[in-house]
Amino acid sequence: MVPALREKFNSAFTQEKYNKYLEDINSLHPGSIEFRLAETPIFVDKAFAEKILSACEGIVDVIVQPNFKTLTKNAVPKDFNVPHENDHSHFIAFDFGICENEKGELEPQLIEMQGFPTLFAYQVWDDEVTRRHFDIPATYSSYLNNFNKDSYLQLLKEIIVAGHNVENVILLEIFPHQQKTKIDFYCTQDYLNIPIVCITELVKEGRKLFYVQDGKKTEVKRIYNRVIFDDLQQQSAEVQEKGKILFEDLDVEWVPHPNWFYRISKYTLPFIKHPYVPETNFLSDVKTIPPDLENYVLKPLFSFAGQGVVIDVTKADIDAVKDPHNWILQRKVKYADVIKTPGENAKAEIRIFYFWKDGEARPAATQNLARISKGKMIGVRYNKDREWVGGSMVFFEQ
Repeated sequence: MVPALREKFNSAFTQEKYNKYLEDINSLHPGSIEFRLAETPIFVDKAFAEKILSACEGIVDVIVQPNFKTLTKNAVPKDFNVPHENDHSHFIAFDFGICENEKGELEPQLIEMQGFPTLFAYQVWDDEVTRRHFDIPATYSSYLNNFNKDSYLQLLKEIIVAGHNVENVILLEIFPHQQKTKIDFYCTQDYLNIPIVCITELVKEGRKLFYVQDGKKTEVKRIYNRVIFDDLQQQSAEVQEKGKILFEDLDVEWVPHPNWFYRISKYTLPFIKHPYVPETNFLSDVKTIPPDLENYVLKPLFSFAGQGVVIDVTKADIDAVKDPHNWILQRKVKYADVIKTPGENAKAEIRIFYFWKDGEARPAATQNLARISKGKMIGVRYNKDREWVGGSMVFFEQ
């Protein structure tokens, strides 16, 4: 992305440096990082960063429209509708592929977005460790909008804790210590001092919610929600039954409210018209199947981590869909093999974090993560036998 920095980084890279980076980053919570970490960060210049942020702000313009909830009224499945939805999602993540357009120019293209948290706390730790072991120019930062570690964590705390006592604010997940993202849960606890609670530890009394840990019962006043309800549906009948608590009329605050996971999602893509957002339609709205299906990707609305996505679409795939209103047909983008590595070049996706504090008119871009790949699918669960792939982050020119 920035040729001079890429050449400098690659020429200075050694396996020893990388091994020390891995040793350091794993030292905080040994054994908790269960995904591959890439050998390199990504360097992005001001011009490309401006393209990404202009796309994000264009999408935010749609989200802040007064009619956004009307547009997305069918986004939340009836069985997953949680009471007391607030006015906005406290967190939004935008995923962009680094792509090549018809002119051979690099540009971002939106792949997905979610009104849901991601590795907000872990990326703070990754930034620190990366800078310790690799030569990152002082004029490049993983933070956006002049945020730094202190101001970023302060805003994260203000949004999640919101003035409550920390013992009454919980990070809620399904079997959190078994999740591949558990390193982020532990880092969140390190930085914010809030407890990590499994859905099985919840107890309801009237409209109040409590959690029980080490024999102590504590009231829950605010939930930092990390539960993906699609995941909840894959659990045992006993766990699903426990999870029904979350759909009841509770005297608790949500951050973010679970309904935003569905409102700001693949469901929203057909409503966005922007040069950096691929043409997307609900499959139910597609009256004529495009003759060039090889240029499209078929995605289920209600799935996560890339599950169910059909990359090489055929008419048979479309004919097999029984609920076309729950699928989108999205024009395929051409990922650029833009990350130069010692072997074959790699492609990448960049996820931009947006935080939205109550009382603010719009959310603000704050930080990022990146995923580097040499296969068809982007994501840390893929490319397991490759090198110079996996989880990473972007350093933006300031």
